[in-house]
Amino acid sequence: MLILRNAFMGTRRFDHFQLQLSVTRHVLSERLKRLVDAGIFRKEAYKPNRYEYRLTQMGRDLYPVLLAVTAWGDTWLDEGRGAPLVFQHKGCGEMMTPTLVCSECGEKVTASDVIPMAGPGLQALPGSK
Repeated sequence: MLILRNAFMGTRRFDHFQLQLSVTRHVLSERLKRLVDAGIFRKEAYKPNRYEYRLTQMGRDLYPVLLAVTAWGDTWLDEGRGAPLVFQHKGCGEMMTPTLVCSECGEKVTASDVIPMAGPGLQALPGSK
């Protein structure tokens, strides 16, 4: 998540990730490789044997997840100091709070407002009919 956070904040180069995250080269290399293999990042050469890690569309689609985790942390882990990072919506210029809303009616959604149901992609469990 921290690699994704930094990527959304503009970090693209290995050395910059390493400096910002204080992680060993080996650990960062493995994590970036997994993110590339998963299709979340793509590598682009900017010099011979030097790469930038750029979010793919799949990776950019994780932004709402990151905003939701950030909002949760701001609510439960700020220790009274306030949010360490705030967000301004480019469209209206206002400061915003990440909020999950229903795609159909626009109302705010919480866990108690949702009923999970089997969808067309769910396959029957082995041994069930």
